[in-house]
Amino acid sequence: MMPLCPACETEIEIDEFDVDKGEIISCPECGAELAVVGLSPIELDLAPPSETEEWDAS
Repeated sequence: MMPLCPACETEIEIDEFDVDKGEIISCPECGAELAVVGLSPIELDLAPPSETEEWDAS
């Protein structure tokens, strides 16, 4: 069973041996940044915003 993107619910093909818990990947469909939160089975969640990203306060 392939994990789903929590943003757009697209199935994402990931080999559990190619990722580590905490790794950030991008959804190929919507571009959302996703964090690997579980490995067996693979679970994905939206990645927290990067501290280096600038947010528009307006």
